[in-house]
Amino acid sequence: MGSRGGNEGVFRNMEQWCRIRQRVLREGVSIRQIQRETGLHFKTIKKILAQSSPPGFQCPDRPQPKIGPYLERIGEILETDEDLPKKQRHTAKRIFERIREEGYPGSYSQVKKAVRERKRICQEVFVPLIHRPGEAQVEFGEALVKMDGVLCKVLFFAMVLPYSDAMFIVAYPRECTETFQDGHVRAIAFFEGVPRRISYDNASTSVSQIVGSRTRKLTDGFLQLQSHYLFEEHFCRVRRANEKGVVEGVVKYARQNYFVPVPEVKDFEELNAHLAQRCTEDLDRRLRGKSGTKQQMLVEDRAAFLALPPAPFDACRKASTAADKLSLVRFDCNDYSVPVRFAHHPVVVKGYADVVRICRKNGVVASICVYGTRRTSPSRPCITLNCSNANPARSTTPNRSRIGSFPNAFRCCAPAWNARAMPGARANSSVCCGCWRSIPSRR
Repeated sequence: MGSRGGNEGVFRNMEQWCRIRQRVLREGVSIRQIQRETGLHFKTIKKILAQSSPPGFQCPDRPQPKIGPYLERIGEILETDEDLPKKQRHTAKRIFERIREEGYPGSYSQVKKAVRERKRICQEVFVPLIHRPGEAQVEFGEALVKMDGVLCKVLFFAMVLPYSDAMFIVAYPRECTETFQDGHVRAIAFFEGVPRRISYDNASTSVSQIVGSRTRKLTDGFLQLQSHYLFEEHFCRVRRANEKGVVEGVVKYARQNYFVPVPEVKDFEELNAHLAQRCTEDLDRRLRGKSGTKQQMLVEDRAAFLALPPAPFDACRKASTAADKLSLVRFDCNDYSVPVRFAHHPVVVKGYADVVRICRKNGVVASICVYGTRRTSPSRPCITLNCSNANPARSTTPNRSRIGSFPNAFRCCAPAWNARAMPGARANSSVCCGCWRSIPSRR
């Protein structure tokens, strides 16, 4: 397709293409004259006159007599691999060996090219998500905090409204049903409304079983929360966190901005007060591409919210049990003490995010401040016995006095036993939690 005089190829020279069309179609110069001047073939000039610009190279479909009959078989093998772990899928070499046993006469390079082309055209396709007002996304993240002089890991609950990008962060010692529910209660109070639709991952706090791509069997704790607030749930597909990418970015943002440098706090109450203040200050920030600040766009979110229920949700995990002969109640791998008069009586234990309440006939029998499975400091007399790391069959708990052996002055105190949390208690003594005094055991 070259031209005389060392000119560039016509299909890469738009200037020459335009000049030939002008001379023939406007000035009336003959095609033979153009041939003599440019040295181009007659068919090439006819193509130039038929199209206003170079058409580009088009490779015709070539027959594949050897690999062609096996392309469908290769596709079946690759489709089957999608349900298997990546480390146990077919390679091009293994596919070549399999179809060669089935009669394939071609070479390995043709199989490798077919596999590469098949994977290229079968990749996932993504579309930008549209976030409507009144929707929310939820996720848990983790960060390090220096609490009471000790560096420890905390879990923080994050809820974000993608339309306005308003967010709420609250920290807990662990991720469980109680903290999951309490995080929703605090976030809904912060946003002053209930989101219509909330997106989640497939954590065990909300999903007990995954049935298919979208169907989920939900936990009782999640259903209780949903029944109270009446929001619509949405669960991402397995390993598809991009379906709630806004809250994933918020978790990263909160960790890099709210937990750097590492916060030094006394307890979770101080930490959560700090996080709540930062979330409130963040409402004055305006993100790129938004028409207003987060506070201004939050008004549109609130207009689409569901109405708040008349009564607040009781964010706790309940368990019906009974106090034993030692006036102890078992809950969540821990023993909690109750007053002596409630021994052998049925009780209801309510486990909240930071406190355990033992109730009897709509009244609170005992209230114990706890944070996860950590023992409470002796300076805060909590009637609790932590047995989560102990073997009950080989317990080293001190010998206990029978209730009848206690003096009348101590009958008002519940017989809680925690030798580790009470320094100075001897192995052969029983401890009265109310006054922190040791009483000799009687056998």
